[in-house]
Amino acid sequence: MNMIDAVNHKLALLDEQSLTRLRRVVESPCAPRVVVGGRSMLAFCSNDYLGLASHPRVVAALREGAEMYGAGSGASHLISGHSLAHQLLEDRLAEFVGEHLESPRALSFCTGYMANLAMLTALGADGDAEIFSESLNHASLIDGARLARAQVKVYPHADVQALGALLASSNATSKIVVTDSVFSMDGNLAPLPEILALCERYNAWLVIDDAHGFGTIGASGRGALEHFNLRSQNVVYMGTLGKAAGVGGAFVAAHSSMIELLIQRARPYIYTTAAPPALAHALLTSIDIIGSDEGASRRAHLQALIAQLDRDLHLKRWERMVSRTAIQPIIIGSNEEALRIGAGLYGKGLWVPAIRPPTVAAGTARLRLTLSAAHTLEDVAQLTAALNELEDLR
Repeated sequence: MNMIDAVNHKLALLDEQSLTRLRRVVESPCAPRVVVGGRSMLAFCSNDYLGLASHPRVVAALREGAEMYGAGSGASHLISGHSLAHQLLEDRLAEFVGEHLESPRALSFCTGYMANLAMLTALGADGDAEIFSESLNHASLIDGARLARAQVKVYPHADVQALGALLASSNATSKIVVTDSVFSMDGNLAPLPEILALCERYNAWLVIDDAHGFGTIGASGRGALEHFNLRSQNVVYMGTLGKAAGVGGAFVAAHSSMIELLIQRARPYIYTTAAPPALAHALLTSIDIIGSDEGASRRAHLQALIAQLDRDLHLKRWERMVSRTAIQPIIIGSNEEALRIGAGLYGKGLWVPAIRPPTVAAGTARLRLTLSAAHTLEDVAQLTAALNELEDLR
């Protein structure tokens, strides 16, 4: 078997297991209604939770940023790529989430994936470090833990007692607990108050990936720390800016000394070109909207959409997971049926992705519905009617 034949064999095996992934080309701006292959679709698959990706004020700010700063940054942050726009954004983010941190400072990144790699490789670089990782953590956290070259111990999902036992038995000089706040495939929240209490008891860092919480939970949209009213110098907090904030990038907020350590030691930060300053300029407007009355209204509308799902979705065979967040998964079971139902919805003009292993465990293939404040009650009514009808068809 030559090399290309070997590659094709691997692809054929994926296809046999209904694990082949498909890219679709979107021909319109990010919104609930998009054009795909010349066809108008009602989409429930975007992480644009507050509907800011096409918000007129954010779009105008992006245009203004390009006029002020140009198209690109030209270098890494530590060479010449750190613009005034980046600095203003970091200052604004530190202020926005800072009341939940000691001596807060923020650092911006091109992506959440990169931010997670940076945090864990920098924190885990000490020779005697142990990372305690939640079993359902995002792939970027798993990869960051692997690249850190520290000993990694995985604790069961949301099992505070098991985590406590692991921390109690650890003799590591540096202990790092890492968890999602809102789990991306389940939509539920980690028990962060209990986890933070353990971290403070055992002198451990708590790395929180709030990718799906920032902007959407907390009274002012400040995310999981605000939602649970947490404050600690032990917290290293990551929020993404391409989901609820509607633009792109990510940030880490923590004690100012921790941020300085990342600047000096985090390779994914040091050795990459800074994101275009225009994005940072646009994000200043996104953060203003998130924290305003308009942001509160958009979060309230999200909860109204979830309540409509509660009322109108009548499942008998499938399982809708318990979630009060914009992520609303429906467990189908087999890969084949999940793909069939996804295709059935697509045929009705509804775009809902079928999520399969290895993203989720075998036997738990699901539809991952994501709601946006830009959806209407009528949009959700159309979705629930289609789901109820398709579940009845075997």
